[in-house]
Amino acid sequence: MDKGTLVEFRVQGDSRLGVVDRPDGKTRWFVVDERGQSHSLAPRQITHTVNGQTYKPSEIANFLEQVKPYLDPSSLEVAWELLVEDGETVTPSQMANLLFSESDAPQCYAAHCLLSEDKLYFKQKGDAYEPRTATQVAERKHQIEVETLKAKGQQEFLGRVEQALKGEPVEWQRHDRQRLEALEKYAVLLADIVRTGVNFDSLARAYPPGVPVLETMNMLGRSATPQAAFQLLIDIGWWNTHENLFLRRSSIPVQFPNKVLEVAQQRLDFPPTDLDVNRLDLTHLKVYTIDDESTTEIDDGLSWELLPDGRERLWVHIADPTRWLMPEDDLDLEARKRGSTVYLPTGMIPMFPEVLATGPMSLVQGKICCALSFGIVLDQTGSVEDYRIHPSLMKPTYRLTYEDVDEMLELGVEAEPEIAAIANSAQRRKAWRYNQGAISINMPEAMIKVKDDDISIEILDDSSSRQLVAEMMILAGEVAARYGQTHNIPLPFRGQPQPELPPEQELLQLPAGFVRSCAMRRCMPKSEMSITPVRHAGLGLDTYTQATSPIRRYSDLLTHFQLKAHLRGEVLPFSAEQLKEVMMTVTSTTQELTMVERQTNRYYALEYLRRHPQQVWQITVLMWLREDSNLALILLEDLGLQLPMVFKRSVNLGEQLLVKVSLADPQKDMIQFQEIIYQEAQSAAN
Repeated sequence: MDKGTLVEFRVQGDSRLGVVDRPDGKTRWFVVDERGQSHSLAPRQITHTVNGQTYKPSEIANFLEQVKPYLDPSSLEVAWELLVEDGETVTPSQMANLLFSESDAPQCYAAHCLLSEDKLYFKQKGDAYEPRTATQVAERKHQIEVETLKAKGQQEFLGRVEQALKGEPVEWQRHDRQRLEALEKYAVLLADIVRTGVNFDSLARAYPPGVPVLETMNMLGRSATPQAAFQLLIDIGWWNTHENLFLRRSSIPVQFPNKVLEVAQQRLDFPPTDLDVNRLDLTHLKVYTIDDESTTEIDDGLSWELLPDGRERLWVHIADPTRWLMPEDDLDLEARKRGSTVYLPTGMIPMFPEVLATGPMSLVQGKICCALSFGIVLDQTGSVEDYRIHPSLMKPTYRLTYEDVDEMLELGVEAEPEIAAIANSAQRRKAWRYNQGAISINMPEAMIKVKDDDISIEILDDSSSRQLVAEMMILAGEVAARYGQTHNIPLPFRGQPQPELPPEQELLQLPAGFVRSCAMRRCMPKSEMSITPVRHAGLGLDTYTQATSPIRRYSDLLTHFQLKAHLRGEVLPFSAEQLKEVMMTVTSTTQELTMVERQTNRYYALEYLRRHPQQVWQITVLMWLREDSNLALILLEDLGLQLPMVFKRSVNLGEQLLVKVSLADPQKDMIQFQEIIYQEAQSAAN
């Protein structure tokens, strides 16, 4: 190239004009740009040569001013329409003649600029340009339109995120929701840290973010990690600070499908025909329902009557949801999918739509209700002497809380002798079960509730009223199972293998109370389900099934379906094999529910402790988790919580100490305590 030749070249991705000055070695050239900067260029960096005359660097700006009037990209469409039919290639010089009827240096360079920057109509082929086909242009127009809309959508999304970050109300759009839902799915991986103990780095490697997540987080300048996605969703108000990731990670449906809600409303508006046409009328009996004050699904009531022969009959009335549904209908299949009502500190997720569960399915005070009633006569020892089971009509007389019943028993309220009679039967019944080998393990149980971000923890005491209700429910379960066994009815029987408890001498060496109970609890095998009767060692019963919570437990609903069909003399809705298959599905679901309930309770327990860093707690050392590293399970006596603690000195099982929380991170499932007496002693020594 001659000195003074004007060339276009690329430096760090940018195109510039420069004037050739002199050679630089055998293959390179020194080129000076309009700023006077010299560049050593290889031939591949030179993208265009302006022919016709020589220039000085100072003339480049003027040359560009001459080029400007010709840089109209829309003019290429006209040229493309003229050339596309023949598919002819065209050089910048030829394009200049076609577009401007001139081919001087400014026009030729303008044509070069238009062609080299065009992504729609022409593609480069050597030093010339070939028109794309009509189909290719149409496809590229569509692609550009999509990309433009996408870029516009991204900018609008960023604008709404900025609004949300300022705390302003935002109306999220459909495409926003798709982005945010992708972030949700990625953020819930945090729950795996708690479930599996995997650390953050390992989790990130195992679950790399998908394209939508990566794109969104990069666009917002945040790292694409599950914890960053979680924090973003909180920052924009999409989630709250204590979003339940365990629940989101599970397959538990939180909302009911519209179709199921519609069916529930139809059943309420147009009650189906009652298949139990000969219900036993028990509306003359005084019926007590006993629950926590907050309970809305009331599924059991108790009565007592004196028979003409002087014997006493207990009645356990159980809500009859099968009055409102049939096996395999929409309501039944939805309940089966859910497995049971889920009880979380923040509230419950019902098994049936609330309009039915807390309405006609429940035993509502003062209303005539359908029930499945178990009439039971006990002998003097507490064994079942006689029983009868009837679909019934009954009318709850009193809705009582456990506290109400405890007070009535303590005061000996003469106006309600039935309560005392039921309590006496419950005590006799309990004594009989323990004579049959039932095993008593008394450990405090924490009840955690969250309302308006306020966390409260109470200990569920083993009061007389709770024992009364528990014994009556166990009694009804035994009677239901005995009926199934007698009539060879497949039911979801529950059993528990006989535990191998430590020798009595070994147990006596442990401190009495919670430590001993904890040691026994470790030896208790899991309960089992079977379609044939099996002994329940923990309850001391040869046969048992759960039948008293059909609004809240699907396995109880199965028992009702089977028993009621047999009582009507109909074919059982579930054969043994069908029942077994359904039970397997339900058992798997309820195991997941139990895990979510346990994890959520633990989360809020740690959050409660995090909020009380200065509180001093009295603890009891229950058992060793890893004695070699001084890791023990402790009981916070005021809260009924059992948590791990590493000790810095030797302690004994049963020892009571004072501790404070030194670290609590519910999101990472971390809790650490410090023994305050030990810390103070260390400080004094120093």
